[in-house]
Amino acid sequence: MTFTTTTAGAPPAAGLLPVRGRRTRSRQRDWLASHPAWPVTALLAGYPLWWALGLADESVIIVAIPMLLRMRGWHRSGRPVKVPPAFGLWLLFLVCVTAGIATLGLPAPDTVVSALSNRILSFTDRGLTYAALTVILLYAGNLTEAELPRRRLAWLLGLAGIYATIGGLGGVLAPHFQFTSPMAYLLPRSLQGNSLVQAALYPGFSQVTDVLGVTEGRPKAPFEYTNTWGDCLTITLPWLLVAWWSHGSRRQRRLALATAGAALIPLVYSLNRGVWAGTALIAAYLAVRLAARGKIALLALLCAALAVAAAAVVATPLQGLITSRLQHQQSNSIRGSLSATAIQDANAAPLTGYGDTRHQQGSASSITIGPTAQCPSCGQFAVGSNGQLYLLLVCTGWLGTALFLAFFAYLAWRYRRDKTPYGMAGVLVILLSFFYMFAYVSVTAPLEFTMLAVALLWRNDQWRRSPDGRVEPAAGSRRVKPAAGSRRVVLLARRP
Repeated sequence: MTFTTTTAGAPPAAGLLPVRGRRTRSRQRDWLASHPAWPVTALLAGYPLWWALGLADESVIIVAIPMLLRMRGWHRSGRPVKVPPAFGLWLLFLVCVTAGIATLGLPAPDTVVSALSNRILSFTDRGLTYAALTVILLYAGNLTEAELPRRRLAWLLGLAGIYATIGGLGGVLAPHFQFTSPMAYLLPRSLQGNSLVQAALYPGFSQVTDVLGVTEGRPKAPFEYTNTWGDCLTITLPWLLVAWWSHGSRRQRRLALATAGAALIPLVYSLNRGVWAGTALIAAYLAVRLAARGKIALLALLCAALAVAAAAVVATPLQGLITSRLQHQQSNSIRGSLSATAIQDANAAPLTGYGDTRHQQGSASSITIGPTAQCPSCGQFAVGSNGQLYLLLVCTGWLGTALFLAFFAYLAWRYRRDKTPYGMAGVLVILLSFFYMFAYVSVTAPLEFTMLAVALLWRNDQWRRSPDGRVEPAAGSRRVKPAAGSRRVVLLARRP
């Protein structure tokens, strides 16, 4: 009998480490394969991390890559990739976005000449964002109830609302808190001059402005701007109510109400008139829908909550903030001037637009006003920066704008009769996107959350139409049973 000995501390036999590494990688691949919803979870649950890294807007592009690879695997394995209703309108909109590359180098009316390289970078980033959001819509909409339950997706969207509430309170308590993201150390200084890039690379709790004539912070975390924060807050918190109020425990309902109440504090401090009006629209919408369904108890609860919120505003300094904000309307002239220029640019290039934004010549007061050493931010504001509608007009012209709006308008009309909590919240989000498009740009985060709301509407409609509430056939499609002995084939036949 032969014995072998090894010296203490000697390295393991050759081949053990590679085998162990292969097993670890195999377990990781198995986990990812058995949890296809992980990219959606990483996108929404990990949003504060993306924001802290300086990659909040690019996160949709990053997570779209594994989603696209997974959908390619579905296609190869015979699993059909379904598309939502009116998807052809969205594809035509993407064609208009792509066609804008032909006019990137052309001057737009009443704008100043800017570097073409900057416009190419902006056009590429926006185009990739639209493409990534398309992938996210298809991926989330094709996940089954077992892979990603609708309630979980609603909860993840509501979680983004919780993040916005916490970040907003942080902006109220520590308005000057700011830090440098890791991307700021990696991105060359030559590419950090843009204000949009700086907002992403140097996150903070608030956007410091002088709206009331005094320099002060307005909540924005975990987003780049206060307007984006308010937009996202009001389109994600309804999903928290869907997940916790409609399907949750009594404790979860109380937490949902507490979160909505806490969100009112930074909402007022944001000095965001559009979001204030959007909040009123939410209350009116819910009142109408609840009354139509005969939900008298919930309607009474809504009225009581509004009464308590109104009393809290009147009895606290919040009333003074609202009054002061309504008395300071200096931004109206700037917005009006930018809107007129965007419409003029769309009239000059109605089919393709100019591919990207341009800088207005002068300002609302005079065409001679521009940036100086004493006032670097004076004049020459970006045309299309004052709302998604105007961004679409200058970038894609009237044609692209019409296709974009038609896609979401059709979905809101199609699902208007969905009386489930998912249907009510989803249609509300689309209506809010139409309301906000006159004042806020929705690329990237608001449009990201809107696309996921569309995916929820679409999936909920499939679930409602299914015979047993579990099978989810494609909208407007039918399955044809294959003949005995033949390969399994899924045929999709659109209704006429």
